[in-house]
Amino acid sequence: MDYNNFESKSAQEILQWAKNEYGQKAGLASSFGMEDMVLIDLLAGLQGDITIFTLDTGRLHEETYEVMERARSKYGVTIKAYFPDKEKVEALQKDKGFFSFRESVENRKECCSTRKVEPLNRALSNLDAWITGLRREQGVTRVDVQKVAADDDHNSIIKINPLADWSLSMVEEYIKANDVPINTLHKKNYPSIGCAPCTRSIETGEDIRSGRWWWENPEHKECGLHPRS
Repeated sequence: MDYNNFESKSAQEILQWAKNEYGQKAGLASSFGMEDMVLIDLLAGLQGDITIFTLDTGRLHEETYEVMERARSKYGVTIKAYFPDKEKVEALQKDKGFFSFRESVENRKECCSTRKVEPLNRALSNLDAWITGLRREQGVTRVDVQKVAADDDHNSIIKINPLADWSLSMVEEYIKANDVPINTLHKKNYPSIGCAPCTRSIETGEDIRSGRWWWENPEHKECGLHPRS
């Protein structure tokens, strides 16, 4: 299949294709940020079923759980949560403490691997395709994101990024026009939301992912879920 053909298709067209092609063997990996809520809203208006899952790291904001519940209530969706391995988390905290991720990039990636990457791999092992809210505008690590491609970092599973060419203003306009519920932290200058200890609000003019792992350089700001090719 020539995945380049999807570059001219709309988000709705790509999502409907994913539903038709994969059904519940396609999963939306949702952190319940703005982009993911747009995708849930779009999916709700299309025919067919799909899997929605989230990675519950154990260190999410209360506001993130609240918007999960709002999505579940409004759209009537089932959300499958994947948790990190209990013994691995206990060993990491016993050996390195509770904030080792701030000591080095290596330690931070170790924490992300334990709390996010390994649970994601378990989730993807049950799927043939996964859908994300990645956008090219989000940062230097995401400028080459394709709308549809084989993901060589995850056993060549099909990775679908319907919003790859959307701007932030397009996301915000869609949310406003369609009354999409969002994480209340977005209204407090949190454009990108992850684990609570690794996320802060940003100042006017800062890059939209500057509030993630703010003590690191921009080229390191991925957790391992979306390695840059």
